[in-house]
Amino acid sequence: MSEPKSETSTASIDTEARTTAPRVDIDEVAQTQPGALEYDYTNFYFGAGEDAFALLEPFDDWWRQVKPAGYYLYELPLHSAPGTRVDVEDTKTGEIRRGLVNFASYNYLGLSYRPEVKEAIKEAADVYGGGSSGSPILSGTTALHMQFAQEVADFKGQEAAMVFPTGYSANVGTIAGLMRSGDLIVADQYAHASIVDGMILSKAKSRFFRHNRPDDLDRKLAGFDGKKLVIVEGVYSMDGDTPPLAEIVAVCRKHGARLMIDEAHSAFVFGETGKGVAEHQGLDDEIDIHLGTFSKSLGGQGGYIAGSEQLINYLRGFSRSRFFSCALSPVVVAGLRKALEIATDEPELRKKLWDNVAYMQKLLGDAGVPMGDSTSQVIPIMVRDDARIFSMGEEIFREGVFINPVKYPAVGKHKSRFRMSISAAHSNEELEEGADKIITVLRRYGICQ
Repeated sequence: MSEPKSETSTASIDTEARTTAPRVDIDEVAQTQPGALEYDYTNFYFGAGEDAFALLEPFDDWWRQVKPAGYYLYELPLHSAPGTRVDVEDTKTGEIRRGLVNFASYNYLGLSYRPEVKEAIKEAADVYGGGSSGSPILSGTTALHMQFAQEVADFKGQEAAMVFPTGYSANVGTIAGLMRSGDLIVADQYAHASIVDGMILSKAKSRFFRHNRPDDLDRKLAGFDGKKLVIVEGVYSMDGDTPPLAEIVAVCRKHGARLMIDEAHSAFVFGETGKGVAEHQGLDDEIDIHLGTFSKSLGGQGGYIAGSEQLINYLRGFSRSRFFSCALSPVVVAGLRKALEIATDEPELRKKLWDNVAYMQKLLGDAGVPMGDSTSQVIPIMVRDDARIFSMGEEIFREGVFINPVKYPAVGKHKSRFRMSISAAHSNEELEEGADKIITVLRRYGICQ
């Protein structure tokens, strides 16, 4: 399998025609602006007064202090495809760091830059142009959209499927499109923000059960006589673990609740044929709503739901996030169709992915790196140090590894971590190089042996 090549096999810096900005020491910020790094986005959620812009100035004051001290590590522009090595612009110094080992991008099967996928995109651009120029129900649906939706349904073994512009809109549109005021939705406490937002928009009564605890789900469903929907994920995006589906299915059937699973991080990689965690656990037929994305394993963009034809027909008219959005670009759909074909025809990609996951877990485990309860290609490196995670992140970045630091409010306080994404395209040498550099930094901070 081919992949884009960087100019060098190891990380390097391109400073040509760029201005180097002064470095900002994180400890210095903590000393000169005490409290700045103790604040986060949640401190600016509510504000007093009558002006809707009242929070902008205090937020901006805080942001100017903390961005160079660590928050700049978010939204770093890539100057290459999201391959196993990437060229990343260091917005703090103005440099382009080339050939960094990439553990930040999803692209679990390494499909986004496959020559066949790129060729399909080019051919579609010649026919359809760049965008859909309309909502799905008006002028935005092309023959490619119709073909792809059927291919997704066939792949998932369901009667029908519907494609959304994003995974976020798929969750919001499905949940709010199906559930109403007076209904009950119960989701795992680690549910993705798009699930939470869908619950809020539905105006249904919302509850959360303790993570992967069917007994708590049983308590949350007990005594409610109306319509009930339970929502879990195939792989939890910040922890990398999977749900105990058999027990959850049993609880749902006991209370007459419908079950929806968001397989954003598990579809196309888990299971004998890649359908996802539900297939992997032998419970595909027990799921009422199958939801997932195309941005993770297929390396593209968009989301889908699959299920009965009745469900899909109903949601065509009530999924507002799809109904009132421009349809997914046909060139993206063309690339996704080819990516799905490759994922189906090359099961060895999934085997290589799981071999890589096992190898990385061994490399990190042998060094005593804490990885939580991950059983997937999403590996959290649990540093649990909110005050110093940005310092670690900056050092790892400058060592030559691209990986995302995560702290509150994306995860709970004192549960900060680095989220590592493993790809089938990673070579053993890249995994070893990346692990060695991460471990080197973690040792400096006493996180591992």
